[in-house]
Amino acid sequence: MQTTLASSTALLLALAPCAVTAQRHDFTGPSPWPSIRQERIATLLGPAMRDAEVDAWVILLRENANDPLAAHVGGENAGAPSSVIFLREGDTVRSVMLAGFGEAIALRELGVHDSVVVYDAESGGLLGGIASRLAAADPAAIAINSGNLAAADGLSWTQRSALERALGPTLSARLVSSAGLVSAWLAVKLPAEVEIMRRAAELTVQLEEEAYATVVPGTTRDSDLARFLKRRMQELGVTDGWSPAQNPSVNSGPDRGHSHASERVIEPGDVIQIDFGIRVHGIWVTDIQRFAYVLRPGEDAPPPTVQRRWEAARDGGRAAFDQLRPGGTGGEADSAQRVRMQADGSASVPWSTGHPVGYWAHDVGPALSRRSRRPLEVGNVFAFDGFHSWTLPGGTGRWGEGSKTISVEEMAVITPSGADYLVPPQRELILIGAAPRP
Repeated sequence: MQTTLASSTALLLALAPCAVTAQRHDFTGPSPWPSIRQERIATLLGPAMRDAEVDAWVILLRENANDPLAAHVGGENAGAPSSVIFLREGDTVRSVMLAGFGEAIALRELGVHDSVVVYDAESGGLLGGIASRLAAADPAAIAINSGNLAAADGLSWTQRSALERALGPTLSARLVSSAGLVSAWLAVKLPAEVEIMRRAAELTVQLEEEAYATVVPGTTRDSDLARFLKRRMQELGVTDGWSPAQNPSVNSGPDRGHSHASERVIEPGDVIQIDFGIRVHGIWVTDIQRFAYVLRPGEDAPPPTVQRRWEAARDGGRAAFDQLRPGGTGGEADSAQRVRMQADGSASVPWSTGHPVGYWAHDVGPALSRRSRRPLEVGNVFAFDGFHSWTLPGGTGRWGEGSKTISVEEMAVITPSGADYLVPPQRELILIGAAPRP
């Protein structure tokens, strides 16, 4: 068969968007994390330490039970016990890594730190090296990863006790938790990171929609959708955004909370929830929910009750989004969403409206919760819901005991002028055709 120039051009134009989309959502190449990490240390860490009123930050690193922030400070490959010391100079920092001889060459080649020093027993070992440098710098406040923030609580009791013995009483009295500076530092994402997360969010939604397209009412189980998404993740080279056993959470029946997908068969009249997140480049994660309705025979749209509840949840999320802006608070967004919930007749739910997302699905930083008064900043990224919950026939009226909740979850970033959705929000329920009559 002959192919004309016109038909060839048409074919290329038709294929081009697919090629562009595939390239945009390909996360299998070299990771941009090393250069982004350098920029984060150079531009964001100094101001975070200043705002937390910290002059030095000491992170202890070790093999097999490493600090949660090891990858953020260039210590993810620690074999022998090591340490990174950041010393603040105004709004900038200088860093030194104390390492065993087996890691020093590679660390110097990576260039994460201003200097890499090999410690030995004659110089007091690792802890002696930390003590001598802190004594010379004479910082007023020394942050360590010990406190009530999980990401900033990597120091074991054994490590802290040994560190305090090495520092002596004067320097030990200056130790403070790093929770404040860690939260301030990690909560702000660079523009390059936001773009990566935007691409990952697009892929997350695409996969959820692909999963819904496989549903055969009366045959497909919730667990089938979960297995489909697991297979697609493996094919695309991305990993789970949170605990693999509960990602994705697929639920076509009563509320199950954070849970694995059950063997429930999807039936006409069901409202289906997929709560799903992926991790890309081993660093950044997404957290997005999409909802679908399974049409009954003879239906071409959801019944009015289902549609009303969907719109209530969707509009509650929009009310929260409209409060997201620099200098605003998470409490304002949470309140706006809850006011809408109450006006729409929703039952209460046990969660806050939203949470920071980025390096973990539940990241550090200000939450969109009732008590949150911390000002939002440009670069904060959130996953947040609009909720509408009701009691199913035979339910108890308590959440999770015969309740059903629509919790349409989106992702947004704080911008200088307000906020921006990472992907277009879901406006309508995804409709799944009814099973054909036998």
